[in-house]
Amino acid sequence: MSKSHGGQSAASQSSDPFVMDIKKIREDARKHMSDGAVTQSYSADRETVLKLLNDSLATEIVCVLRYKRHHFMAKGINSEGVAAEFAQHAAEEQEHADRIAERIVQLGGEPDFAPDGLKTRSHSEYKEGDSLTDMIRENLIAERIAIDTYREIVRYLGEKDVTTRRMFEEILAVEEEHADDMSDLLEGRE
Repeated sequence: MSKSHGGQSAASQSSDPFVMDIKKIREDARKHMSDGAVTQSYSADRETVLKLLNDSLATEIVCVLRYKRHHFMAKGINSEGVAAEFAQHAAEEQEHADRIAERIVQLGGEPDFAPDGLKTRSHSEYKEGDSLTDMIRENLIAERIAIDTYREIVRYLGEKDVTTRRMFEEILAVEEEHADDMSDLLEGRE
């Protein structure tokens, strides 16, 4: 499809910039191997992203702990189904924590699992709740906090760190499902 100029194609007259980019990418990959998954094209502020990830890790761990407590403390009529929902959510929050910790390591950071700082780094609070309705309400509040904070993180990351952004988008979708589940459970109790 290229037009011919004096017997030469347009492609042979100019160098292909994509080939040049590949050469540079290969050179950079060899020069900066110790950076692991973080290449020269990574444009986010890595320290900020690592802080956001570690704060989100703390949030997920606090959510796991709260859901676990609520699972074991659920009592009363219709508590079996609610307790099962709490257990399922705890497992899903643990999966989120694991994914976040893995991403921290990929970015050259260290996941902060230190118990003494979980409460201050977590976006959500650890509220026990006295009744089954209180537990559902506290979980709904925590999910709504996670939704808003993760949405802000997605917005901040934009195109600067697409992999982390997509991970948060996937986690955000599950948090929205959790909030919907808690809202449905609460609807029948108030």
